Amino acid sequence: MDRVKDAQIIKLIEQIGEHYRTNISNRFLRPILLTLTIDKSTWDQIELLTEKMELFRYQGFHLDDLYRQILACARFVEIARNQMIPTLRSKVSSAQGSDKVLREMAASNFGSNLQVFADSLNELYVALAGMDKANNKIPVYTQLPDLQSIGKLLVDY
Repeated sequence: MDRVKDAQIIKLIEQIGEHYRTNISNRFLRPILLTLTIDKSTWDQIELLTEKMELFRYQGFHLDDLYRQILACARFVEIARNQMIPTLRSKVSSAQGSDKVLREMAASNFGSNLQVFADSLNELYVALAGMDKANNKIPVYTQLPDLQSIGKLLVDY
């Protein structure tokens, strides 16, 4: 499979990871995220894209792996929209501790931060698909049928 070493794509992946760590999976929201019904392999794929950048920075990313990681993140977005956003404020407001104001701020901004995450993932997917189409007679994304739902998971809200 092709290795992705394009500087713009790597920069976008870095931005996605930074946004995820800072605004989605921060210390205030992570305990609630872990209650979502997401299987371990999906969490592993999310972690590879958002937190393990150093493993791939110099050797490049495998294109098919990147697609799977984006799909896992897209599934996370859909699940978080359905399971977390409706009850997030009540879960956060019932929590105790000295960081209550920061926790409430993280909760109130979660929906818009999740949308930024989804938009960035979509931008990454479109960039990868364009590169894939330009470099491969039979693009890799056409061989991964689950990717057909990516737009619905990321854009349709």
